[in-house]
Amino acid sequence: MPSIFTKIIQREIPGYIIAETAHAIAFLDINPLKEGHTLVVPKQEVDKLFDLDKVAYQNLQAFAYDVAKAIERAMPCLRVGMAVIGLEVPHAHIHLIPLSTMQDIDFSRPKISLGKERLEEIATMIRVFF
Repeated sequence: MPSIFTKIIQREIPGYIIAETAHAIAFLDINPLKEGHTLVVPKQEVDKLFDLDKVAYQNLQAFAYDVAKAIERAMPCLRVGMAVIGLEVPHAHIHLIPLSTMQDIDFSRPKISLGKERLEEIATMIRVFF
């Protein structure tokens, strides 16, 4: 059964897409820790990040770098943090989160709720810098 990320990649369900390459996609987390929280996902559906071959892994990290730079320019923050957890969705992914405090990347905190209009605004703001 395809993951929810595969369904976004295949445009079966909507996503707030920031950028895309032939092998990866970046879109906003709809249950973010902070505004601008973005997921970077390989198009190849693999469960664990380290199940990717080395070249695919390196390409994904290079793409995440470019996305993080765009987030840093678009969102008010001190830096962009990166986390790989991968327990909620069985599809490898990297979390990129704008940080101003250590608590901004605390996954035990409640997620924030953003409306569709605000999510689209944020996606547009980040896309400008990609």
